[in-house]
Amino acid sequence: MSHHAGPTFVQLLAEQVRHEFTASQQYIAIAVWFDDHDLPRLAAHFYAQSVEERNHAMMMVQYMLDRDWPVTIPGVDEVRGEFDKPTSPIELALAQEKAVTSQIEALFRAARAEGDVLGEQFMLWFLKEQVEEVSSMNTLLTIAERAGTDWFQIEDHLAREAVGDGGDDASAPEAAGGAL
Repeated sequence: MSHHAGPTFVQLLAEQVRHEFTASQQYIAIAVWFDDHDLPRLAAHFYAQSVEERNHAMMMVQYMLDRDWPVTIPGVDEVRGEFDKPTSPIELALAQEKAVTSQIEALFRAARAEGDVLGEQFMLWFLKEQVEEVSSMNTLLTIAERAGTDWFQIEDHLAREAVGDGGDDASAPEAAGGAL
């Protein structure tokens, strides 16, 4: 087993819980901004995304409990709630999903470097999930950019698309206290 510098899988996972809770809080801020601008479907989409990120955090918490690792529930980092146009929060959300993807990749690599096959296997579901999240946020941004100043075009798109709520995935890890 090669010794690698840098944080361990356990440390990275504890940090990731904070990242996921922060992402959840950021999506609430975005949802509220859309609500305040009378864009209910965009708001609903981000309220749902918020719950999904919260569930991800709780899956990680449950995993740490299952492995008898110490668990500390963190606070969250600052989030942004002021935007100039509908594309701005979506751009922020896409950047956030890309950042989370990098974090999940780093977690997977740390587990592999430590020979932690259970950790590796746990992270696989999140890698697959991130591919979907980045892709759907990319699509949403493309539609928002095409809509220009006609914000209701984005609403129409969301009305037609049953945008994935991530529910009913039998392969999803258990969330502490149950997924919401």
